[in-house]
Amino acid sequence: MRRLKAAVIGVGFIGEAHVEAIRRVPYVDVVAIVDGFNAKEKAQKLDVENCFADYKEMIEVCEPDCIHVCTPNHTHMEIALYAFEHGIHVICEKPMAMNAKEAEVMLKAAKASGLVNALNFHNRYYPATHNLRNMVRAGELGEIFSVQGGYLQDWLLFDTDFSWKVMSQQVGKTRAVADIGSHWIDLCEYVIGHKVVEVFAEFKKVHPTRKQKTANGYEEIEVDTEDLAYILLRFDNDVIASGAISTVFSGKKNQTTLLVSGAKMSVEWDNEKLENLQMGYRDRPNSVWSKNRDMADANTAPIISYPAGHMEGFSDAFKQNFTAIYDAIRGKEPANPFATFEDGLHLMKICDKLFESSRSRQWEKV
Repeated sequence: MRRLKAAVIGVGFIGEAHVEAIRRVPYVDVVAIVDGFNAKEKAQKLDVENCFADYKEMIEVCEPDCIHVCTPNHTHMEIALYAFEHGIHVICEKPMAMNAKEAEVMLKAAKASGLVNALNFHNRYYPATHNLRNMVRAGELGEIFSVQGGYLQDWLLFDTDFSWKVMSQQVGKTRAVADIGSHWIDLCEYVIGHKVVEVFAEFKKVHPTRKQKTANGYEEIEVDTEDLAYILLRFDNDVIASGAISTVFSGKKNQTTLLVSGAKMSVEWDNEKLENLQMGYRDRPNSVWSKNRDMADANTAPIISYPAGHMEGFSDAFKQNFTAIYDAIRGKEPANPFATFEDGLHLMKICDKLFESSRSRQWEKV
């Protein structure tokens, strides 16, 4: 089979992570990057042969098989639609779009094109979470009662912390919920195998204004998105989940937790103890499942690259997610599904309804 050509559009922190992970998929070459700022310097740093400021020019010149969209949210729809029109597969960073309306347009175009479309919900591809999904599917936890956990960061703790991500014009109506909360909600649905049908939310803005650094000091900017949220989710099997989502939780750099309670046992995953599942029982001692190909579910074993005791982390989850997606481009279906634009639209609907709930102070149906 021929090698596949990939291009990354938007080369900030996450774009760089995409470049590095793509290179670990054996039959994919990163042929170009696109960035409106210092594209040449970024290409030299990453040792990518071609660089552009304009994604349309890149597509015309390099003819990639697949693009990775790692730009601000408000640009996702335009780039994805152009790619589909030109016969190019699309992997998009989350959240998929500014809102559900845009996501619907993107999904319609993806379906009409017949091309592979995917979201980078990489938390699905840690060996522990991948295995937990298969444990739930096999009935090892029994009937699922509840889910809880959340996603905590502190990168926006101070009012001098400023990013394009705090402005609704570039991210949409929600910030913390859409940016990191969508990861947690997708992981909940993926693990228990059921969809969210109703939501309730409380949003909080810790800093109504933030200080944006300028050549002459700081400029006060009014902020119109949430710093943190507490959310309740009801699934189509009547399971309830509660989650804490925060970008201002001091000391937590990037912690995701998921606790699933079942009739036979409970299981806890914490990405600060990445390779382990803590299993809890009523009538016998608790135990720990640690990443081990020989002890993993048959569907999970193939995504474990290294022997037990050899850590697999953030970049490895990207690699496994991209491997599954590029396998699909070659016609192979993964044992456990990667997130598609259909999942992305569903998540955008949830985010929109969580925003509405924060205003109405009522449960909202998705």
